[in-house]
Amino acid sequence: MAPLGIIPPGKTRSVAELGRGNSLRFALGNRPRWADGLLARRLLATALIALAVILFLRGDPGSERTDVVVAGRDLPPGHLLEAADLRSTPHESGTLPAGAVDNIATLVGATLTGAMRTGEVFTDLRIVGPRLAAGVTGAGDARIVPIRLADTAVAEILRAGDRVDVVAAEEQNAQSMRPARLLALDAAVVLVSGPGDRRGTPERIVLVAMDAEHATAVAAASLRTALTVVLH
Repeated sequence: MAPLGIIPPGKTRSVAELGRGNSLRFALGNRPRWADGLLARRLLATALIALAVILFLRGDPGSERTDVVVAGRDLPPGHLLEAADLRSTPHESGTLPAGAVDNIATLVGATLTGAMRTGEVFTDLRIVGPRLAAGVTGAGDARIVPIRLADTAVAEILRAGDRVDVVAAEEQNAQSMRPARLLALDAAVVLVSGPGDRRGTPERIVLVAMDAEHATAVAAASLRTALTVVLH
């Protein structure tokens, strides 16, 4: 008697027998060996793809997360920060920029140096302060000096990051005339306030960063003479 599923010599299967269990066992038992290998490789590839998708969606479970301060809404340059402008949110520590701020209280009342988008991380160089002065000038003793320019039209074209020389205008008194003089060379503009901003100042104030010695000279000169700048 011939084994199940094997057609004895001289016999053929009828159409009625097609699809019966014996035919399925015959097909599985007589498939080529390479088909088993192909099936195994396909199953393995499917499993690896599924595992990769799961790991991608989960992220790195061992990654440390840190709470940092981000912008709670779009903020303009020169904005005086309030608690409502800020929120704390966790970020993966390995993706944070240097100088990321983690305490909202340290930013309240600070002046923003540039525009920020909602969700953007605050760093110490985003606000007016000693870190910003040192960062833009390269001098450890750098200071930021507010000045009013004699020609307000010049303030309109200045932007944060511009390099300028600060010049005192000619001074004339009853006895003599003092010529214009250079007060600071290669100072960095860090902020130009908007007209009629929230500080109640109707004119533009230009904040410039320079080393401490020249900062003192510029601050003193601004009290008694008109100042202007020369753009690089």
